[in-house]
Amino acid sequence: MKILNFGSLNIDYVYAVPHFVKPGETLAAIQREVFPGGKGLNQTMALARARGDAKDIEIYIAGGVGKEDGVFLKQSLAAAGVNTNLLSEYEAPSGHTFIQVDASGQNCIVHYSGANKMQTKETVDAVLSHFSQGDYIILQNEMNMGGYIIARAKEKGMIIFFNPSPFEKNVLDMPLSLVDYFLVNEVEAADIAGVPVTDGDTLLAAVSKKFSTAAIVLTLGKNGVFFKDAGGIYKHGIYDTPVVDTTAAGDTFTGYFVVCIARGLPIEDALAYASKASSLCVSRKGASPSIPLFEEVETCLLTYIPQK
Repeated sequence: MKILNFGSLNIDYVYAVPHFVKPGETLAAIQREVFPGGKGLNQTMALARARGDAKDIEIYIAGGVGKEDGVFLKQSLAAAGVNTNLLSEYEAPSGHTFIQVDASGQNCIVHYSGANKMQTKETVDAVLSHFSQGDYIILQNEMNMGGYIIARAKEKGMIIFFNPSPFEKNVLDMPLSLVDYFLVNEVEAADIAGVPVTDGDTLLAAVSKKFSTAAIVLTLGKNGVFFKDAGGIYKHGIYDTPVVDTTAAGDTFTGYFVVCIARGLPIEDALAYASKASSLCVSRKGASPSIPLFEEVETCLLTYIPQK
């Protein structure tokens, strides 16, 4: 089967800092590193690494990169076994971010969209012509044409996974009733359901009520993850690891969860693999370089902390 991530690709400039810079402050960074990133790229790297030896699963990425600076991003993806032939090149810089990471591992991000916001109906149609009923597509909100992509993918019978991050009001104008799986954190769940941020059970019920035909994956940070579909509600805790950098934790979870579903694993196993991969990710520096291989997730011994 084919899995397509139609999403953003960024060059991440990561600065280690003693604390997040304050208004009017000039702060000396401890270190600077450059990584391939962007939610689309990070999730695609996670898809490729979660695939392991399941070579019947083909991983594709589509989106936009700059002609001058996009080679770095394409090479990183190709080295991971991702098909990059559907990427569009533009006379514009690739998307990029400036990321501050403090001593506790928390991050603060400034993002410039660049080539990520240059998709057209023609480029979307050209990409989707390579896919058919039953193929998977993953979308986020760091690029344009999201609503059109959802509608066209549904016409083709593709299974749609949507991570509405970063959440903006334009998300509510998309045909969200066509989405098969929502992958949201607490804030995103509250935003798409139109309710205040509250406990996991209440948020899960609110999103499920609004999108009754979709499966809901609700990640809750240190409180684990909730899942709900027509088959019931499942919950999973976290794994004990030192937190170094949380940048790609959610994207790692998304990629692993989607591949586990594609492999036909039970929901309980999909949540476990995705949670363990995400925990390993935050114990390392960087975005895509911190995403673990499937073999690591399968063999590592981490202490499981169940939900309270």
